Amino acid sequence: MSKGTGECSNRAVAPNTHTFHLSIGECAVTLEDVALILGLPTDGLPVTGMTMSSFEALEAECLHQFGVALRKSDCRGSCIKLTWLRDLKENLHLTGEIGIQRYVKCHIMLLIGTILFGDKSGAGVHWKFLPLLREFGSIIQYSWGSACLAHLYRALCWASRVDCKEIDGPLTLLLGWAWIRLPYLSPVPREPRSGEIGSVVTDDIDI
Repeated sequence: MSKGTGECSNRAVAPNTHTFHLSIGECAVTLEDVALILGLPTDGLPVTGMTMSSFEALEAECLHQFGVALRKSDCRGSCIKLTWLRDLKENLHLTGEIGIQRYVKCHIMLLIGTILFGDKSGAGVHWKFLPLLREFGSIIQYSWGSACLAHLYRALCWASRVDCKEIDGPLTLLLGWAWIRLPYLSPVPREPRSGEIGSVVTDDIDI
């Protein structure tokens, strides 16, 4: 995260309203921003449900959804290690509908653990999300955008505390929003020098 964005989230956010109080006025990340920046659905079923209470239940769920039972060493507390999901995704065979669905579910779990609901470790994804992927055709029916925004609000509330030095949550959403809505926080592109990749060629070229 850029220094300016970090200071913005730490000093100006109001936890009671989840809004930024800046010199230019009051602003907030909205569901519209989530839909535009991340392309997530903001209408539909709530992202909620039962959390598996034992490793045996998680093992059975992975066996049912991925055809592979993970080991305890593939977990970190209540999280599935992202390395296990990445290895599984790379070794899946996309030869039929079941294989394709397993591949997509792995990809979704990786997105959940990194972009949408990531934690400070960046090493795992909570297994509470796995049952939501059980019915492949119902995944799109959940309001993932609403849940992502709620997670961001919670992360900002924690980050606004005086004793907090880190922030987690959907930082891609926060940075994208800040750079679009607050352009003075966005990185200033450097003009490429002559000969660099990306420099503009002004000479006429015969094709």
